[in-house]
Amino acid sequence: MLRSFAARLRTLGALRWPPGGRRLPGREPRPALRSFSSEEAILKDYSVPNPSWNKDLRLLFDQFMKKCEDGSWKRLPSYKRIPAEKIQDFKTHLLDPKLVKEEQMSQTQLFTRSFDDGLGFEYVMFYSDVEKRMVCLFQGGPYLEGPPGFVHGGAIATMIDSTVGMCALMAGGVVMTANLNINYKRPIPLCSVVMINSQLDKVEGRKFFVSCNVQSVDEQTLYSEATSIFIKLNPAKSLT
Repeated sequence: MLRSFAARLRTLGALRWPPGGRRLPGREPRPALRSFSSEEAILKDYSVPNPSWNKDLRLLFDQFMKKCEDGSWKRLPSYKRIPAEKIQDFKTHLLDPKLVKEEQMSQTQLFTRSFDDGLGFEYVMFYSDVEKRMVCLFQGGPYLEGPPGFVHGGAIATMIDSTVGMCALMAGGVVMTANLNINYKRPIPLCSVVMINSQLDKVEGRKFFVSCNVQSVDEQTLYSEATSIFIKLNPAKSLT
């Protein structure tokens, strides 16, 4: 019986890993969850080049940084956690203070910054206040796979929502998504780079209408289109 059990364990091990014991690229076990409460992790700006960025992302980054030189565009820094002053803004607009646990807030981190470099969302956003435009340069890593070899539709929606939402926020202050409509045209290959181009179309009272498209680096391939409505929050009213 013991020999039979041992044989079954060896069989399961063979099924789990390829011959030779080598792990498949991009299929290694995910690292244990870590706390990003350290000062270093909180203050690090993740919207600057790291070794996982491919040539296209670095080239586009340099091009947009040149646009920032005259002040017409600016790069938005991005951290593991929302800065304390922004958290306070959202707490003022959104929640009854009794429901916001300080100890829980100290352990939070942004979903789009919860992967190690190169494995998930690699991106940087640039904003033009004059044009009311936001451009996100996005590289989807191997942990964002949906259909084999392509970025998951939900990951694309996440980056679209983040981009149009930041466009609305820069134009109007604290906002939240009321509606997001996405038309997927083509799948995005994993580890490729796309540009998410968004613009503020109009404002009606507290409603901000923002549209965007997702294109290839050479702007020859349209991957997705989206329209959205954001509501500027009223600090006198709570959502709870």
